[in-house]
Amino acid sequence: MIQRTVSFPSLRKLLLRAGCSKSASSKIGTYNCFASQSSPLPSHNPSYRDDEYADVDWDSLGFGLMPTDYMYITKCCEGQNFGQGQLSRYGNIELSPSAGVLNYGQGLFEGTKAYRKENGGLLLFRPEENAIRMKTGAQRMCMASPSIDHFVDALKQTVLANKRWVPPPGKGSLYLRPLLLGTGPVLGLAPAPEYTFLIFASPVRNYFKEGSAPLNLYVEENFDRASSRGTGNVKTISNYAPVLMAQIQAKKRGFSDVLYLDSDTKKNLEEVSSCNIFIAKGKCISTPATNGTILSGITRKSVIEIARDHGYQVEERAVAVDELIEADEVFCTGTAVGVAPVGSITYQDKRMEYITGSGTICQELNNTISGIQTGTIEDKKGWIVEVD
Repeated sequence: MIQRTVSFPSLRKLLLRAGCSKSASSKIGTYNCFASQSSPLPSHNPSYRDDEYADVDWDSLGFGLMPTDYMYITKCCEGQNFGQGQLSRYGNIELSPSAGVLNYGQGLFEGTKAYRKENGGLLLFRPEENAIRMKTGAQRMCMASPSIDHFVDALKQTVLANKRWVPPPGKGSLYLRPLLLGTGPVLGLAPAPEYTFLIFASPVRNYFKEGSAPLNLYVEENFDRASSRGTGNVKTISNYAPVLMAQIQAKKRGFSDVLYLDSDTKKNLEEVSSCNIFIAKGKCISTPATNGTILSGITRKSVIEIARDHGYQVEERAVAVDELIEADEVFCTGTAVGVAPVGSITYQDKRMEYITGSGTICQELNNTISGIQTGTIEDKKGWIVEVD
C-alpha cells in the first residue's frame, strides 16, 4: 500500500461562491440563497492511458482509505436544485462550525463500486438504486438531494477521473462514497440552509480482516442498532457511530462483528453493523424483512432475486434468533462485504457453527453476483452500467 502526502489549496472560497451568503441586514444575520448554481470549482480534464495504473501493490490491497486523484462536488441551497458539479483535486473541505451536519448529524452517505473488466472496460452495479435510496433518505432527513440521473452521472465522472485507481480484474474494486451533507450554518434545531453533494473514491478489496474466510459473529443484547419508527432504514451518518462500542468490544473478544436483535422484543434478528443477514435451511433462505429498522441493502435485494432465479425459496420475514440453532448456512450481504460466509455465531455463550466453502448456497450466490458485477457473467437484468 502506498502513502501520498499532497498539499491542496483550501476549498473554502470556492464553496462559498455557490450562491449562498450571510446577510448583514439584521443584527442576528440571515442566511440567504440567491442562486441555484453549482460550485465554480476548477475544471480538470484528467487524461490517462487505458493501460495506466496507479502505483499500488494490488496484491496487498485491503479495505482502507487510499486517496485517489479527484473528487466530485456540487452545492445547492434549501428549496432549490443541485446544479452540475465539477471535479476537484481530492482534499479537505472547510465547514462552518455551525454546519447542520456537524451540529445535528444532518447527513447521508452511500457506497457503491466500480469494477474493471478483462478488456479494461469499467462497470457500475445498479447505481440508480443508490440514487433512489439517497433520495428516500433525504426526504426523511429534510434535505435537498440530487436527481437520479445527476447522481449516476456524477459517479461516472468520478470513476473516469480516477480510472487508474480501479484495480486490475480480480484484484479488487474502486469503492465510491457519495455524501450528502447539510453544510449550511444553523444554531437552533432546523434543516440546514445549504447542502453539499460530494463523491470520493478509494481502491479496496476485502472488507473484513478475515479476507474471504468465514466470519465469526456475536449476538449483541445490550446495545440496539435501531428502534421502531426511527431511522434504521435510512443510510444516515448518525446510525453508524453508535454501533462502534459494541463492535469494538466484540472484536476485542475475537469476533468479526456484531449481529443485532430487534429493540422491542430482543427475539428477532435485525442486521450486522454494516451488512444484512441471511440464514439458509435446505432450499429455503430467510432474511429479516425491511420493516423500518433495517437498511434495504442493494446487494441484499440483488441476492434475493438471484436466489429465486436459482430455484431457492426466499422469505422476507421476522427471523427469530432461535432459528440460528437449526440453520445450515448463514451469510451476510453488502456493497463492502459482498456475499460473505458466516462460520459461527455466539449467542448467550453458545457457539453455533455453519457450513461454509465449496458447494454452499453462499458460494453459489457470491459467484453469480460477482460474475455479473465484473462482466464475466452476462447481465440479463439490466443491472450493469458501463462507464465510458
